[in-house]
Amino acid sequence: MKHMIFLLVTFKIIKKKLNKLRESMGFQTTHNSKRVTQPNLKGKEDLLSNAHEHSLIPRTLNFIPSSYDSWLVKHPSALNSFDRLMKAAIGKKIVVFLDYDGTLSPIVNDPDRAFMSNEMRAAVCEVATYFPTAIISGRSREKVKDFVKLNNLYYAGSHGMDIMAPSGPIKSSDGNQCDNTTLDTNGNEVPFQPAKKFLPAIQEILRRLENVIKDIEGAKIEDNGFCISVHFRQVHEKDYNILEEKVKSVIGKNPLFCLTEGKKVLEIRPSIEWNKGNAVEYFLDTLGLSSSSNLLPVYIGDDKTDEDAFKVMQKRGQGYPIIVSSTPRETNALYSLRDPSEVLIFLSRLAKWRKTCSYSRRSLSII
Repeated sequence: MKHMIFLLVTFKIIKKKLNKLRESMGFQTTHNSKRVTQPNLKGKEDLLSNAHEHSLIPRTLNFIPSSYDSWLVKHPSALNSFDRLMKAAIGKKIVVFLDYDGTLSPIVNDPDRAFMSNEMRAAVCEVATYFPTAIISGRSREKVKDFVKLNNLYYAGSHGMDIMAPSGPIKSSDGNQCDNTTLDTNGNEVPFQPAKKFLPAIQEILRRLENVIKDIEGAKIEDNGFCISVHFRQVHEKDYNILEEKVKSVIGKNPLFCLTEGKKVLEIRPSIEWNKGNAVEYFLDTLGLSSSSNLLPVYIGDDKTDEDAFKVMQKRGQGYPIIVSSTPRETNALYSLRDPSEVLIFLSRLAKWRKTCSYSRRSLSII
């Protein structure tokens, strides 16, 4: 009996100390013992170490890692790996590729209000002063440029089917100027548009779509130039299958177009062999870097369509493909960032690293 009482008292003491430990790690315990998890896991290893050190928990108790922690083993944080990544980047020709929605801006209910912060804009601008930088988005080129509001970048809309170089020459990562702007006979800049012949058919599909889904509450159509996005983030769950069937009925069995699904969006695109991966290769080619053995592309994106770019980088065996995700998922990326706030930190550190390297080289030349 005394042994049972001793075990019960010991259990209560351990439970009390575990609750204190959870609170210190960012967990909240309610009166009904249901735990609400907070997203801040920073320094968890230190907390556990200190807990063992001060005997808050018995050393025999083991914490089971979450599925995200296990996923991070395969796709480590680009922030935690930053120093190692940059050590390998010294002397390389770095080119930066960025998705927009979910990467530079948060995912929002209204796609027309997916604004990036001033801090993010400043970070992207600074990165672009040091490295050739491109935004590759599923949105139209004009719309994503209107969101970003920077002129020292490449822009690729419609998943790379509408590409425009920045006006005037840009600097490659080795400091040399590259003037790759294509001009027409009147001296005007001409975008690269591999799916241009599909435009009349896309506009016809757009008109038909607007007619067939007008009665579905919450459905929103976005004209992205060379592709059409049907957003269903605000559509009632019971209406989703109806919406999908209506969208499929518009394109029917037309082999010229395909239907894909992203984050709460259905997209109609021309059935051509062109995607974000092809856009990456196009940019590298225009910069004269496609055959460089000293190249280090960095691609950051959160969408399924970014996987095509990750595959290209894996095939080349060059660079850092980085997925933005707070949940485990299948990906061809090698590294990860949790959300746009971590993307901001990564870009800021990248610019600071380049600035520090430049300063170090100047100091050495003076000496």
